[in-house]
Amino acid sequence: MDPHLLRKLNAARRDRQAAIMLTDLADGRNRLMMKGDPIAGELGEAVEKAFRTGKAGVVEAEGQRFFLNVHVPSPRMVIIGAVHISQALAPMAAMAGFDVRVIDPRTAFATPERFENVDLVADWPEDALKDRPIDPFTALVAVTHDPKIDDWPLISALKAGAFYVGALGSRKTHARRVERLSDAGLGEAEIGRIDAPIGLDIGAQSPEEIAVAILGQVIAALRKPSPHTLAQAEKV
Repeated sequence: MDPHLLRKLNAARRDRQAAIMLTDLADGRNRLMMKGDPIAGELGEAVEKAFRTGKAGVVEAEGQRFFLNVHVPSPRMVIIGAVHISQALAPMAAMAGFDVRVIDPRTAFATPERFENVDLVADWPEDALKDRPIDPFTALVAVTHDPKIDDWPLISALKAGAFYVGALGSRKTHARRVERLSDAGLGEAEIGRIDAPIGLDIGAQSPEEIAVAILGQVIAALRKPSPHTLAQAEKV
């Protein structure tokens, strides 16, 4: 492989950017493509699908055969709030392949006893996320019901182009949230990306059922992103 391309690929992986090393099987030439690069036609469709699924393989496009070696960062889930829903959601999300972190400054909730074997940070999100900021491959789940805790990470996730942003609360609660985020300078389209009430509409009642509804919605956003979500991620 061209050392220059290898350095670019390693830099992309270090910075948690999605990239595909495309090899023309006819002549062996390589080309590095980043997520968001404009690629037209059948090849563009194949590349988009590969980014979405994260699966490498041979594709045929425009009468040629290519091997797509896909490098997509592992998905993260940041859960704001060490509540009962989070106790169920964190292990479920980890089993589904997410790198999970639970953040809550309320030390009465954020205890190792309640979150065994979970990356738990008993601190304010503003401080907890300094070392691992939200990026386009992060799902942000806010479930504290407390705007002093939830609002900052929600704003950060929307600005970072996180692939999923969801917040717990009734429609009345969310209406007040929309007012606050608007006052903070976010536009209507940005705020509209928040899934609220959070989770798939499956009639969930218990914390465990709500956790299933949230995880299902997160996986759908990861594997079947809307055109708007893709556009937001490509701007970052």
